[in-house]
Parts: sequence; structure tokens; C-alpha cells
Amino acid sequence: MGQKVPGGIKTIDMRDLAFSPLKLELQALSHTKPSRLDLLLDMPPASVDVQIQHSWNNDDRSLNIFVKDDNKLVFHRHPVAQSTDAIRGHVGYTRGLHVWEISWAKRQRGTHAVVGVATSDAPLHSVGYAALVGSNAESWGWDLCRSKLYHDGKNHPGKTYPAFLEPDDTFVVPDSLLVVLDMDEGTLGYIVDGHYLGVAFRGLKGRKLYPVVSAVWGHCEIRIRYINGLDPEPVSLMDLCRRSVRVALGRDRLSEIHRLPLPASLKNYLLYQ
Repeated sequence: MGQKVPGGIKTIDMRDLAFSPLKLELQALSHTKPSRLDLLLDMPPASVDVQIQHSWNNDDRSLNIFVKDDNKLVFHRHPVAQSTDAIRGHVGYTRGLHVWEISWAKRQRGTHAVVGVATSDAPLHSVGYAALVGSNAESWGWDLCRSKLYHDGKNHPGKTYPAFLEPDDTFVVPDSLLVVLDMDEGTLGYIVDGHYLGVAFRGLKGRKLYPVVSAVWGHCEIRIRYINGLDPEPVSLMDLCRRSVRVALGRDRLSEIHRLPLPASLKNYLLYQ
């Protein structure tokens, strides 16, 4: 499936039409996604103020990293050799469903680029180049370079993710991806190019977990953008009906809601206004 590159390694890029058969495998994974994920992603994104509230924490980082003054959603890593550096987000999550976007240019990932979650006790610096996030029992991460999941990595080998990859496959993660943390179910997963890749980690319930990344590339800049969150309370019937109407119309036709024979207040509700 796909083109071979030197060394016999197969590179899988979800945007390549040659890999359309994978869509069936991805559809099979969709049943594992959090039940309210589609509802959350259909909501308007969080405001800039909320995004900043959930952004990188300049007081909870490796000393080789700093949050940019002109963009609080982005951090910069100094070009320090033989060092792996990490940073946590401001907000730790104990309940609810939360989704955030990580923007990390492929050319700035180097040999180890890990995205995940961590407790407040996880280390944020190590000597040498390593998958720091996921290296011990206090963090869980996906190494974008190796397509491996790590948790307590010093004692347990990484697991292939997405699970449908063959041993010699290399999965191409684009410049941005979504992290999906469901603290009510205790799961962590990832979305790439609009496709949910399946549950990466389970057993997270009962903890307080923060967004985290670890990086090795000098001068890399990584942005976090909080998309939105949902509390664990049941979704109201009105919200479910709104979701049904929007799904029936499709994203490309949402602009036509104003043409429906409905009261203005109901049209505004359908548009989250």
C-alpha cells in the first residue's frame, strides 16, 4: 500500500489518494471515539481569551523554553545541544471532554517530537535526545517521528500508533493535529486530517492531566490552541436537535440556515449566536 522509499520503509500520508483504502480502517476506528466528540467539534471554537487561559505555562517549563511575549499560544526552544525540553499547559483537566490543536511544523521536529499529557510531577528536561513525554509513569505521549506511543517508556516498549500501521510503515503527521482528552472515560486519542486515529491510552480517570510536548529541535516554535470542552453533564435535547439539523445540512450549507422558514431566534440558536 503506497510507495516504497529507500530502506524498504513505507511512508503513509493520509492526504495521498493512494491510501484511500485506509479510510475503511479509519471508519472502523470511529466507533471508539468519545460519544460527544462530534458535538464538541461542531461548536464554535473557544474565544481568544479562553485559548490564552489554556495555553502554555511559562512558569512550568524547561529553562531552555520560553513562551513568546507577542503570542502566548506559542513557545520557542533555544538551540541547546544534547537536551530534551518540555512544557506543560496552564490548565490541568480532571473531568469533561477537551480538545486542543498542536501546530508543529514537520521540519522543526528533529529526532524526537512527542505530544501528549502529563501530571504535575512529570519531568520537563532530560540530558540527551529522548522521548521525554511518556518516559515515566507520570506522562503519556505520541512520538510523531516514530509513530509510537509511550508511557513509562523506561520500563515498557512503545506501541505502534495508529494501530493499523505495519512494522515498517512511517505515518506522516501534518503540521497540525488535534489532541482529544476524555477525562470522564479516561482516554486520550488524536485526530489527523479530520480522522480520529483511535484510543491511544486508557486508564487516565482520576488524575489531573495537563497538555504537554517535549522537543529537541533548536529554535522550534510550537503552538497550542484550545478548541473547546464539554462538561460531563448530559447534553440537552435542544443541543442534540441543533446538532441533528446541522448534520442534515452539512458544513457547506450552514450559511443557508438564514433561509429556513424559522423564527430569527431559532436561526441564531442553530448558528450558535
